Amino acid sequence: QVQLVESGGGLVQPGGSLRLSCAASGRVFSSYTMAWFRQAPGNQRERVAFITSGGNIYYADSVKGRFTLSRDNARNTVYLQINSLKPEDTARYYCALDPLRGTGYDYWGQGTQVTVSS
Repeated sequence: QVQLVESGGGLVQPGGSLRLSCAASGRVFSSYTMAWFRQAPGNQRERVAFITSGGNIYYADSVKGRFTLSRDNARNTVYLQINSLKPEDTARYYCALDPLRGTGYDYWGQGTQVTVSS
């Protein structure tokens, strides 16, 4: 099993920044994709960024230039730096792991809330 624990969310004013963290523990996979998703009430879940085990990083068009995903292998932690926050970034942010077994993102964290408001 894999445990994912997100942290770093909060209330921030428009234009502010946050860094979300996702700490992973448990089973280790040699090949995987780790992603950040977000979901606001009434909206579909959106994958905003992901990183492959090989280190390739991809972003949704909606967040390019403002979101930066990084990984600390020594800490088994993935980060999402969010800059120039907008009210429409308000959502619950989740990290998830796809162990590339053909079953998709099998492992999810509990999420961390990001609220952008003045």
